[in-house]
Parts: sequence; structure tokens; C-alpha cells
Amino acid sequence: MFDHITAPDPDPIIRIMGLYLDDTRSDKVDLGVGVYRDAHGRTPVMRAVKAAEARILETQESKGYTALAGDPAFRAGMAGLLLGGAVSEDRLACAGAPGGTGAIRQLLELVARANPDATIHVPAPTWPNHPAIIAAVGLKMAEYRYFDTATGGVDMDGMLADLGRAARGDVVVLHGCCHNPTGADPTPQDWAAIAAVLEQTGAVPFIDMAYQGLGDGPDEDAGGLRHLAARLPELLVAASGSKNFGLYRERVGLAMAICSDPARRDAVAGTMAWLNRQNFAFPPDHGARVVSTILDDTQLRGAWLDELAEMRARLQSNRRALAEALRAETGSDRFGFLAGHRGMFSLLGAGPEAVRRLRDAHAVYLVDDGRLNVAGLGPGNIARVARAIAEATG
Repeated sequence: MFDHITAPDPDPIIRIMGLYLDDTRSDKVDLGVGVYRDAHGRTPVMRAVKAAEARILETQESKGYTALAGDPAFRAGMAGLLLGGAVSEDRLACAGAPGGTGAIRQLLELVARANPDATIHVPAPTWPNHPAIIAAVGLKMAEYRYFDTATGGVDMDGMLADLGRAARGDVVVLHGCCHNPTGADPTPQDWAAIAAVLEQTGAVPFIDMAYQGLGDGPDEDAGGLRHLAARLPELLVAASGSKNFGLYRERVGLAMAICSDPARRDAVAGTMAWLNRQNFAFPPDHGARVVSTILDDTQLRGAWLDELAEMRARLQSNRRALAEALRAETGSDRFGFLAGHRGMFSLLGAGPEAVRRLRDAHAVYLVDDGRLNVAGLGPGNIARVARAIAEATG
């Protein structure tokens, strides 16, 4: 049976993780793996999460199944966090999923059932798993221009021109905030222009919301999503609780479809629950219950927002410090764009040879495309990382 099976190429991020773990140098710096780290290099359990878990331990009386679409309180809490009331509840079809990745997969399966001829338009560049999942589902994919390497910002003219060629019923993947891997996000004015193009073409936006709260704040980071949701009849959203709640290993995800009317919503919600049944049946509940416990309690929600603000401030502080250190090392402002990016990542603009030199000569690990995780920086390594980047990039 397995004689002709060949292993697929390893995921580039997983490969970097392995290389880093095998490196015996004591001064190695991991700027590749996409997890949040505090100043001590740890991925902490948030205080609000610990408090919510303690409450669940004391009060939960059953580990029985919830529902195929997941716990209703989790679905409602996440819908409120994402949309802020921008859309009436009777238009929302939601289902829990194993992480944001699971939500993306389930929504693409939904697209394949609704319109198997749809083309999925993704930004260039995008998270590497987007194309992989699109291919696994069997849908067509096209890239649209997104990142301007000359400015380190969004190429809005190229993006809007490319999106204008999408067909009615196609799907356009958009990063809701903290674009991965570039860190460059559209402005509120840009989101309005994107909405106008989608309104004209009839393509359906698919928002990947993996980092809400790590850019400018939970409401600010959802501004683009809410604008599209209030303006367009249909929308898909995949949301993750991994980063903003620190629940990486609990696999907390939400798949959401905003429908044009309640009748269509019922059909879509039933299909999403059916898709869950075919794939994993009931979605994981513990992490989802942690999230709903936090969001439904004023004190816990406030504590979570405070911690999220601390994380956000640390990321921005690291960005500014690295940009200043690179300015001092290079005598130029060619890396100044780093300070204006948002979230955990930036695309450094380093080619494959520079990335290899950073790794081999300086023990500084980036993803092969030059993606840098600013959460891996700290006062003890920023100056050395800046010197390494300046040397490796010439």
C-alpha cells in the first residue's frame, strides 16, 4: 500500500525550528518560529487564562459533547469580539474548529461545495499554509500584488488593480491585521477602497484574523473586517485564539460565514456543522471554554485586555529599538519601515543568501523568505541582531 508514498517537502517554518534546535551555539537567536515570546524568551500562559482555567476546574461538571458547531457561548463571544455588532446575529453562521488553521480548512471546504470553480486570490506574499490548504482542497489559486519591497508598505495600486480582475463568486483572502509575513497593513482608507472593488466585482472576501489585538488593539485591528462586513452581503472569517489568548496548543479557532439573509444563514450553518462532522466531529472545547469564560466576565476580560496591551507594547518597543539599532549600524534609514509595521512579523527584505549567512555565521534564525519575528528580540540581543543583519545584507 505504501510502496509509492513519498514524504512531502517539509514546511519551511518547521524546518527552521529543527535547525535551530540542533544548533549548539549558546548565543543563537530564534526569530523564525511564529509564536509570541516574552522578554525571557518564554511563551507564557496568560494570567487571565490561568484564572479562567481555575474557574472552569471548579465549576465544570461534564466533559460531554457540546455541539457539532461548538459551544454557543464561544461562538457568540468570538462573533462579538470580531464584529462589534457590525452585522445582525441572524446573518452569522459560525462553527468552532481546531485552531485558525482548521477554520481556514473548513471554510475552504465550504467554498468548494458552494462554488467548486471559484479561484482563491491570495496576497503575494502570504502565510505559506494558505496555498497548501487551497491546493489540498482542490481549488484554483491566483496571487495579487500586496507588498511593496521598495517602501516596506502595501502596494495598494497593484493590489486594487489585481483584485479588480477577480470574478463574481471568486474568493479574496485578506489578512485582517498584522499581515503575515510582511507586517504591512492597509489603512482605514485602504480598506474602504478594497471594499469598493469587491462590491464592484462580486468577489467574496475571506478574512484571516490570526492576530487581533497585537497590532493597535482589538477594536482597531478589526476595523477593516467590520467595514467590509457592514458593506458587503457575504464574507468569510477564520479567527484564531492562539496568539491573542496564548492558547497555541489548545487549538482554538472559529469559522464564520456572514450571509446575505437569515434564510441563507440557516443553510450555511447546517453545512458548516455537517463539514465538522465529516472532518473531526466535535471541535475542541477546553480552549474555547477558556475564551468564552474570559469574554463573558467583565473582570477577566479587563485583565486579558491589559495583558494584550502589554504584549502589543513590547512588540512595538522591539520594532522601534531594532529600527534604531539598524540605523546606527548602517548609517541609513533603509530599515526604518520596521517601526511602522504591526504584529509579530516583518519581511526584512533579505535574500536567501543573506538569510543563510545570518544563520550560519551569526546564529540568527529567520524564515527563508526573510520573515522576522520581533517577539524573539529583547534588550540582550537587539544590538547583536542589528550588527548581524547589517553585515549579512551588505
